[in-house]
Amino acid sequence: MAIALVHNYAGGTKEQYEATVEVAHPPGGLPAGQTHHFAGPSEDGWQVVAVWDSQESLDAFVSETLMPALQGLGDGGFPGPPEQTVFEVDTAAFA
Repeated sequence: MAIALVHNYAGGTKEQYEATVEVAHPPGGLPAGQTHHFAGPSEDGWQVVAVWDSQESLDAFVSETLMPALQGLGDGGFPGPPEQTVFEVDTAAFA
């Protein structure tokens, strides 16, 4: 079952997002288990939406890769942890 993750980084910027992707994603691709990735400006910062093949893949990435990467970026990264929403994907459609 697919899982969607929405992260909103209040006060976040495109530059901080790009720095995070550089250390958290493999070169030229997506992390294992991630099937889709979208990002862009939000009303109060930067938003990332990722679709995962399972909750287990998502949990492993967040705990083993993303959060350590965010901490390691220091001042070059997002100003704080994201507001997070996770839900099971019931329907997905692309034009």
